Amino acid sequence: MHIRVGILTAPEIEFERREKTFLLKNVRIGIGFHWDRYEDQEFAGELEIRNNQDGTQTAINTIELEDYLCSVISSEMNANSPMELLKAHAVISRSWAMRAMMKPNHEGFHVCADDHCQRYEGLRRMNDRAVEAVRATRGMVLTYDGEICDCRYYKCCGGRSEIWRTCWEDIDVPYIQSVQCDWCKSPSPKVLRLVLNDYDQETKDFRDWKVTYTADELSEIIRTKSGIDFGEIVDLIPLHRGASGRIDQLQIVGTKHTQIIGKELKIRLWLSRTCLYSSWFEVEKEPHCFVLRGHGWGHGAGLCQIGAAVMASEGKSYEEILSYYYVGSRLSTSAQ
Repeated sequence: MHIRVGILTAPEIEFERREKTFLLKNVRIGIGFHWDRYEDQEFAGELEIRNNQDGTQTAINTIELEDYLCSVISSEMNANSPMELLKAHAVISRSWAMRAMMKPNHEGFHVCADDHCQRYEGLRRMNDRAVEAVRATRGMVLTYDGEICDCRYYKCCGGRSEIWRTCWEDIDVPYIQSVQCDWCKSPSPKVLRLVLNDYDQETKDFRDWKVTYTADELSEIIRTKSGIDFGEIVDLIPLHRGASGRIDQLQIVGTKHTQIIGKELKIRLWLSRTCLYSSWFEVEKEPHCFVLRGHGWGHGAGLCQIGAAVMASEGKSYEEILSYYYVGSRLSTSAQ
């Protein structure tokens, strides 16, 4: 089974073909998030350069699914992570990818290579441990009532995971429940150095964080990100929170305009020059400024990667990790 991955779209793709691989230059990763940057990346498989109608080009990599997963689990987390974390990630990344291949949401390829889908950063961060984890779980997926699970995940829940409807459609997904997660409360620096890739280690305060804006600064950010002139922002009012405390309805009150926005990602995007760590925050109004005190890094639905890393480091098996974060799911073997 092969998967088609859209890696990069640019006015002109810079690449170098090698004997068994190819190098793409200036690949943008973390698009729109606080770790946004460019890298040169090397890939296996086939390279297709597609010319788009708008004059840009897209680099598409066709690769065997299991080889794709070796890169994904090394890009999402460090390939030197505990083996049980890597195995758990191989299962959920395979499950998510197989669902995406059934119903692609990109034109011309199944998935993209960045955080919008799953991180896929080529061969640079891979090692034999990642290959071993994928081989040990080959063909294994999570299922619920006979269907492959839509296995969502994120860096750190902040103490409690979130339900599906807070983040996406207004439906109940039975295996995406809100679970108490004490595992990510105080991970040791040693564990974090082991499980996080280099640029993720730059994010120091991902569990409990604080952002302070002047009223003028916040007004300018919201005007830029929304395209709406609210005037001066005078209040941010959480109207509804999900099971973990993440806000999915926020009223923004300005001197010229007032509007309710949601869900959690839109809130994160509108209240930051890049993207807030999460929408689980309290609003403190001080003279001429707003203080947001928050928790967690990511949408919070599904597997907490930091929590799972700590579980693995303390001897939990990948089966225990998966059953903890995906309630009522079961391991099954897919027909590949």
